[in-house]
Amino acid sequence: MTAFFDILIGGVFHAAVLFLVAAGLQLVFGVQKIVNLACGSFYALGAYFGITAVNWALKAGVPPSLFLLVLLASGVVLGVIGPAIEALLRTVYDRDEAFQLLLTFALVLMFQDVLRFFWGANPQQLGNLAMEQYGKLTLGAVQVPTYNALVIVASVAIALGIGAFLQRTRFGRILRATAENREMSEALGVNVRWMYASVFTLGTMLGTVGGALVVPTAAASLDMPVELVVEAFAVVVIGGLGSMRGALAGALIVGL
Repeated sequence: MTAFFDILIGGVFHAAVLFLVAAGLQLVFGVQKIVNLACGSFYALGAYFGITAVNWALKAGVPPSLFLLVLLASGVVLGVIGPAIEALLRTVYDRDEAFQLLLTFALVLMFQDVLRFFWGANPQQLGNLAMEQYGKLTLGAVQVPTYNALVIVASVAIALGIGAFLQRTRFGRILRATAENREMSEALGVNVRWMYASVFTLGTMLGTVGGALVVPTAAASLDMPVELVVEAFAVVVIGGLGSMRGALAGALIVGL
């Protein structure tokens, strides 16, 4: 029974991280109708940069127990690359899906070289920092790594936050209107270009945060982009393109 719960918690943890990346993919497709193959590259970039950020923070005297906050901050900071990439993708918005896939696949290859240039070909990892700082939660006969539980809670909080943001804020309502009818929104005075840049930045940020959160439990490697994008598209196929609830359900199925 203990082994079953260990596998279950590990699967839910993987699903929590996978949901963040798939949610970014769903958000971008739902609004911009772009199938972004580069979502796996954002994930890998978040993982590598998260390791670097934690090492910098520890050298600067930041308490090791705060490394989770450092990982979250590093993922958020990487969102700054979103507008530049969105400007590049703007050239294929109204073209055939094949052009979109080719361009985003080209981004995957470019990011692969960027990762190799800055971090080398060898896998990078944080060691046993998560276990050393947070230990385990004991629930009867079951022991759950505290870090895994924190990441699951953080992913649930982010999912609820995105849902509330899209449903209850003025920006969210404008966003949904733009996704439904771009031309009408533009005619009513919505700055569609700025809206698209904001959405893509948010989608990028979800991917980089997901990558940053996974590194205390797994090594960052050059294989991450391809491996992750396969799983992310499996989530999308199960949950349906453009559906955030579907992304959550799909992530749980694939993770478990």
